Amino acid sequence: MSTVSKYPTPKEFLIDLPLYEIVTFEDEDLEEGRKLYCFNETLDTYCPECNQHSIFSRLGNYTTTSDASVWVDQGRFVISLGCSRNRSHTLFFLFQADGQTIQKIGQLPSIASLNLFDVKKYSKVLDKKYFQELTKSIGLASHGVGVGSFVYLRRIFEFLIEEAHGNVTSVEGWNESTYTTARMAEKIEMLKTQLPDFLVENKSMYSILSKGIHELSENECLAAFPVVKLGIEIILDDKLEKMRREQKLAEAKKAIASLASSL
Repeated sequence: MSTVSKYPTPKEFLIDLPLYEIVTFEDEDLEEGRKLYCFNETLDTYCPECNQHSIFSRLGNYTTTSDASVWVDQGRFVISLGCSRNRSHTLFFLFQADGQTIQKIGQLPSIASLNLFDVKKYSKVLDKKYFQELTKSIGLASHGVGVGSFVYLRRIFEFLIEEAHGNVTSVEGWNESTYTTARMAEKIEMLKTQLPDFLVENKSMYSILSKGIHELSENECLAAFPVVKLGIEIILDDKLEKMRREQKLAEAKKAIASLASSL
């Protein structure tokens, strides 16, 4: 059975973690910090200059050692990655290691630039307003604004529920008064035939978003943001797949009808 690390992976440090968030490593977990300091793996991410995903690998001289404590109290260190298509296309990350803490203090391009490319596809299944709110949530999280990013994600979640609600209001047997007074989890259950299975099975996402807005700290929201954003993306991926399937079915019906009439 696999275990989930309580520390960011090197990729999460580089691509997802906002600037200035301090990660403190326990004595027995220094190896997790070494994995970043001595990072020499490949990384699949967006290349702004190629305007598409590419494979990146580390540039320049860097430390390779099995000493788990090699990075401790090393001060500033740089990780530069080069694009496999054009090595002059680079990603730059600056870290600060004080004692047994690591903090990302600079990067180019920005986190938002690296992450926004992957969500462009969702403009096909989100109204313009809510697609803009999705990009705003990513931008806020990349600048260390956790609670604000949750506000926008919750609005998108509510839009998806209301969109499904609009599909059933005229269905025979639908009880609008019961729906209106229901809690969000109950509304999702009532709409389960209209919603992706993932959303129905993980209806607690809404309570997480609401708790983030009203109770959690900025850092707690930032730590949870990648997980909740992934959940929203999975829901949107399901909508994209449904849309593509409907388009294929329509094209197939049209082609078959055309072929039948010509024979």
